Amino acid sequence: MLTRRDFIQLSSGGLLTLPHFNREWETDIAIIGGGTGGCAAALAALRMNKRVILTEETDWIGGQFTQQGVPPDEHQWIESQGATDSYLKFRNQIRDYYRRFYPLTNRNAELLNPGTCGVSRLCHEPRVALSVLNDWMAPYLSSGQLKIFLNVRPTSAEVNGDRIRSVQISSMQGVIRAKYFIDATEDGLLLELSQTEYISGAEPDTGELHASTRPGPDNMQAPTWCFAMDYDPGADHTIDRPESYDYWRDYVPPIDPPWPGKLFSLTYTHPYTLEPTTASFDPRLGAETENFNLWVYRRLIDPGLFTSETYRGGISLVNWPQNDYINGNLFGNAESEFHRQAARDLSLSFFYWLQTEVPREDGEQGWPGLRLRGDLLGTADGLAKAPYLRESRRIHSEFIVTEHHIGEEARAGNPRAEQFNDSVGVGSYRIDLHPSTGGDNYIDVPSLPFEIPLGSLIPIRMDNLLPAAKNIGVTHITGGCYRLHPVEWNIGESAGILAAWCIAKSVSPRSVRANHLQDFQDDLVAQGIQLRWPESIY
Repeated sequence: MLTRRDFIQLSSGGLLTLPHFNREWETDIAIIGGGTGGCAAALAALRMNKRVILTEETDWIGGQFTQQGVPPDEHQWIESQGATDSYLKFRNQIRDYYRRFYPLTNRNAELLNPGTCGVSRLCHEPRVALSVLNDWMAPYLSSGQLKIFLNVRPTSAEVNGDRIRSVQISSMQGVIRAKYFIDATEDGLLLELSQTEYISGAEPDTGELHASTRPGPDNMQAPTWCFAMDYDPGADHTIDRPESYDYWRDYVPPIDPPWPGKLFSLTYTHPYTLEPTTASFDPRLGAETENFNLWVYRRLIDPGLFTSETYRGGISLVNWPQNDYINGNLFGNAESEFHRQAARDLSLSFFYWLQTEVPREDGEQGWPGLRLRGDLLGTADGLAKAPYLRESRRIHSEFIVTEHHIGEEARAGNPRAEQFNDSVGVGSYRIDLHPSTGGDNYIDVPSLPFEIPLGSLIPIRMDNLLPAAKNIGVTHITGGCYRLHPVEWNIGESAGILAAWCIAKSVSPRSVRANHLQDFQDDLVAQGIQLRWPESIY
């Protein structure tokens, strides 16, 4: 019998999960974490006819695209290559969703970008990505091949030698048993619960050219609690003054090299040069500003693309330098819950500052017509369901990618990144590390279009655990470019194929790399995984 809570969950856009208590479930592959990589892993394993259980700690699957509200960060070739076929199809179906259901002025725009934003060729609303993912999962849910458990988190793992036997999940008081487990959590939690060897934070002694001078497990990239807002001209939507507002309004980030002043300012550190740079902020339609307008940076909806009666103002997503949180980590220590709340308070305080105090080019202060759009993020308070974590626990893997393999400067003029004979995918993005919880300012340097080695997906000891997100074998430095949307999707998809392949062939991931590599790579290519960058991009 469906309860009122079940109907609320359905109406919020989540997939329905009926409550079960004190139960055990058996499956071929258990994917713990329903983010970007977890969804890609599940879809890959499902199309290879494996039974899958996917768990998610919020009530939305999709990770960066949905529950974290982060428009895709991608490279310049993304419209034609540099991602898996399924990722490119996913992007196209997001565009098709807008063409089918939204009142566009030009439905024939081939490369539709609903937000015409500054960061991506495809800025879109989180709910649209969720709808596409839910549609893709629907037939597998209907057949029973897939189960999705929402609002659950792993609490413990039963391990026998070098294999995980089961994972216990919260809320449902249940146990999942599987042949393979895939850690697709945002923080690499299953690595810790299963006592799998892992690394966190900035490692010492990597020899990398831009390695942090402040090594330590607690020195991680800043997380961000994103929020969406629109602009309602002539209205006053000013929220109550947050209790911590005075603290954040006067806060100066304690980092080195120094931040140019208060965090709540339109002047901030340029990620590349570390020199002060100044932006503008004006949410009005057709506004022309002296400097780069932060309103369009991660804008989700450009009203000019839709019929005139649709939007009074645009919709923008705030994932900016001013709401990066560096006072502590949101997982892995006794104060993490405090820091999670503080990160939320920072974002709400920043929004209030935009409403009341941000300098305007007309000499006024604040834009009271700004309005939080939690309805677009599935929340009541206006913030995303989950924080955007740029860094995770990372497996101690058979092979670890360092800056020497992919860094433009570190490779001393070599036009190509290291070519890995065991490549399972490709990616491209700058080595982009935000200011850290350990006191570093930006570490943002060029990288070369890179490959994803299979060895970075294989733990040094555990036999039936694979990573599917930011938790692969990379360093603190290289994690700065292996964390973006198309790369995480590729990692997850390759991990899902690998687990299914190992079950079908009765071999281990280690054996695939050592003895069956060519056959496995042939299968990856047949399923739309690009393993190499063509010469034409160099």
